[in-house]
Amino acid sequence: MSDGLSNTDAPRAKLKRTNTGFTPNQIMTYDAQIPESAKAIWSKYSKLKELGSKTDAADSHSSAVNKEEFEANFVNHVEFSLARNMYNCDELAAYQAASQSIRDALLLDWSNTQQSQTIHDGKRVYYLSLEFLMGRAMDNALINLKSRDVVDGAMKNLGFRLEDVLDQEPDAGLGNGGLGRLAACFVDSLSSKNYSGWGYGLNYQYGIFKQKIINGYQVETPDYWLKYSNPWEIDRHEIQIPVDFYGSVEEQFDYKTGEVKKIWNRGERVLAVASDFPIPGFNTNNTNNLRLWNAKPTNEFDFNKFNSGDYQSSVAAQQRAESITAVLYPNDNFYNGKELRLKQQYFWVAASLHDIVRRFKKNHKNDWSKFPDKVAIQLNDTHPTLAVVELQRILIDLEGLKWDEAWDIVTATFAYTNHTVMAEALEKWPVQLVGTLLPRHLEIIYQINFLFLESVSHKFPYDDELLSKVSIIEEGDVKSVRMAYLAIVGSHKVNGVAELHSELIKTTIFKDFVRVFGPDKFTNVTNGITPRRWLKQANPELASLIAEALDDPDYEYLTNLGKLKQLEKFIDDKKFLQRWNNIKLNNKKKLAALIKSETGIEVDPHVMFDIQVKRIHEYKRQQMNIFAVIYRYLRIKQLLAEGLTVEEIKQKHYVAKASIFGGKAAPGYYMAKTIIHLINEVAEVINNDPEIGNLLKVVFVPDYNVSKAEIICPASDLSNHISTAGTEASGTSNMKFALNGGLIIGTVDGANVEITREIGEDNIFLFGNLAESVEDIRHKHFSEGVTVPESLKRVFNAIESGTFGDSGQYHSLVESITNHGDYYLVTDDFDLFLKCHERLEKLYGNGTSESDSHLENWVKKSLLSVANMGFFSSDRCIDDYAENIWNVEPTNQ
Repeated sequence: MSDGLSNTDAPRAKLKRTNTGFTPNQIMTYDAQIPESAKAIWSKYSKLKELGSKTDAADSHSSAVNKEEFEANFVNHVEFSLARNMYNCDELAAYQAASQSIRDALLLDWSNTQQSQTIHDGKRVYYLSLEFLMGRAMDNALINLKSRDVVDGAMKNLGFRLEDVLDQEPDAGLGNGGLGRLAACFVDSLSSKNYSGWGYGLNYQYGIFKQKIINGYQVETPDYWLKYSNPWEIDRHEIQIPVDFYGSVEEQFDYKTGEVKKIWNRGERVLAVASDFPIPGFNTNNTNNLRLWNAKPTNEFDFNKFNSGDYQSSVAAQQRAESITAVLYPNDNFYNGKELRLKQQYFWVAASLHDIVRRFKKNHKNDWSKFPDKVAIQLNDTHPTLAVVELQRILIDLEGLKWDEAWDIVTATFAYTNHTVMAEALEKWPVQLVGTLLPRHLEIIYQINFLFLESVSHKFPYDDELLSKVSIIEEGDVKSVRMAYLAIVGSHKVNGVAELHSELIKTTIFKDFVRVFGPDKFTNVTNGITPRRWLKQANPELASLIAEALDDPDYEYLTNLGKLKQLEKFIDDKKFLQRWNNIKLNNKKKLAALIKSETGIEVDPHVMFDIQVKRIHEYKRQQMNIFAVIYRYLRIKQLLAEGLTVEEIKQKHYVAKASIFGGKAAPGYYMAKTIIHLINEVAEVINNDPEIGNLLKVVFVPDYNVSKAEIICPASDLSNHISTAGTEASGTSNMKFALNGGLIIGTVDGANVEITREIGEDNIFLFGNLAESVEDIRHKHFSEGVTVPESLKRVFNAIESGTFGDSGQYHSLVESITNHGDYYLVTDDFDLFLKCHERLEKLYGNGTSESDSHLENWVKKSLLSVANMGFFSSDRCIDDYAENIWNVEPTNQ
């Protein structure tokens, strides 16, 4: 009996169509097994390029959004993905349908890129970061796809404002600060510069926390950013990698080789399940991948315990597993918190390494000599350092390589980026904890350390002190694994993130390793930011004006930021400067609206906006800034008491100003939370003082995040980057503010040094003691005591008198400066900070941002700053890494 199938449709050997990316030989094999009828249907309806065809990453977007197709897909997603209709499609549903429609278009480039990179079989970069602070995805995708205007028009046709729809997207809770934002900029630049590069991280269900300000205090609440799911996420349930913890290690004799093998008998296993996020490049088809891991149990629950009524125990394994990716950075002040943090780190790197190795073996079987030629892995800080140990374990325990051969592969594969100059900030893990959680890895760490110290001993005989200083294992009351040292030993390159920082780590925290390895192992790659998000997306009016001035309707300068230099020809064009200034005023109005919405405080957009937004930390010195605000307030009150009017004060002493703060304090960081409380209490007093008017306002913007930064950075007249010299590795918020035309007041620290070199000393306001003086000053504080200047005494007296609430609340903050050594040099830099403000306010203008003197003195500096910010593109960073560390080239070359 005929079954209705033609000969060409007859059943064949069982197909095994695996995950994305096929080699030419695999394509031929699969092609021969697929029925001709199936090929015809796929050819008729598929929008993807034929798998065997070559793609050029530099071609214009195949996925650029077509207006009619977008509208059709939007309606389709509303009705079939969301099960809604025209009458109950609100703005949230509109966002979900629009983002899914855009993602559908984006996936064309994503799929073609993965296939093209597989066929090309070049070296691929893997960027391991425990944070990816991506911000909102939809607007960024529209910009990189060059489809924003099209979708804007389509949304109007559908009855929505694009801006309102974009506001429905929550900030992805995958990071909490500069480390994660840098990683987000880097994956954007990897795509935009046509490199083959993946990011690997964790798919946290909850972000670090949402910050609320209640009675002036920071209160942490859960940040369940996935409340309405994530339309940009592609679940890869088929990619499940087992990850083991605990257990024991036994030795087995291999009679074939005559060697002893180590066998890790696991105690607990969880599954790493992949979720992928396409990362589109700007002005290119190249769309890379960010793979984030979800922790899932191997068994949902213990059915026997469930049947016996022990419901809590029946799901304990499931809860333990899912807790690994539940929350970004658990509090590690107690043992269980430390254990969970270390679990996160190993789970992430183990899953990532096995995924990378699987992909390598797919093309190259067991030809391990090619591994460093095909794989470059960048460790973003010390969090992924266990990847070094895990790759060594894979190679010696699972693949059977000799130790030395495996170690040569490991060190040729990894490179390490350091992000701190402070020894106390370098990550350490108790040996007991590592041995309990990862017994085999601790053995490997000890072996790595033994062989390393043996080589050091040969090079520097009889120098036992040096051996102690560079040992990966730190002896002491709590024996610990020094992760930064392990990262240095296990990498072929170590880089700092600003010139000053890179020099400091060679002369301070890593100076002994420079002796051991020589200076060539250590290099610098100054950080950068992506201009697609931090100019085009954050400041569309300014980006448009620049495109017009450069005669660049396609915004090509966004991938060649050095073109900004051409703006200098407008330096004496008063009409252009006025347009520039009007854009700044519009941005300040947007920020004023945000402040009103978030805090109820009304600020005048015509006054100077003096901004400091970043993580709250004593070394970043938000305390010095709020002390200066208090001093300003006390002086204004004194001048008013002497009979001056507000207008006279503006003309003779102080410009009208809004001092704007924002940033989160770590939940366990008492001093940082005290600074937040003081800022809010000072704001309460000043903003309710009827004598002051708009001469001074103080604002703390709660729950600072990427989307708020996109409003805040373009609105700044002046931004503060005032860390104690020698403490800030780089900083990137200084770059974001400067690229958006805000001037900087800062110390000679981090990337401020290079910004000054690029934009010129006349266009930045620097103050404070230099890094080379800091240790001597600290020693003087310790030996001779701290001398508090009269200006700061006046501030402390006001605080202690109860002007800003219960003085007992701030006792520890004041004492840390007056009686506990003033480690961050507030007393030494305070008067210099005040004098720098006096100098810059003379340039700002007589209390108004619309005067001719303001245009002549301030706006010119703003324009010159932007014109010389080309060096600080993350595209330049990625090119530096590619040439000097990874040895990779763009895929279209």
